[in-house]
Amino acid sequence: MPDEIKLKVVQEYLNTDVTQKELKAKYGFGGNNCILNWMRKFGLNSPDKHQVQLQQTMTKESQKTPRERELEQKVKQLEKELEHEKLRTLALDTMINIAERELNIPIRKKSGAKR
Repeated sequence: MPDEIKLKVVQEYLNTDVTQKELKAKYGFGGNNCILNWMRKFGLNSPDKHQVQLQQTMTKESQKTPRERELEQKVKQLEKELEHEKLRTLALDTMINIAERELNIPIRKKSGAKR
């Protein structure tokens, strides 16, 4: 079997949920340790738990529907707008505080004021 095919098998084994048995049937090769031997040959190791989680996250990210991506963009935009409005409110409050303190102008209504 050519090295290109072996590498393809190893990558499929490492990057998918396909078992060694399924790969043997799919590509028509035998032997119990072929894939592990090929992994050593190409300098590849079985992924650790962190790598598996990262791969699963990346797979889920690439499987998102256009609607999900659109909604995520909308959420990001709304979060940005919210942060802008928070800063705007802080600036306005600061201006009111300065005007009340420096110019002795009562701008805010006092709580409990009669109408």
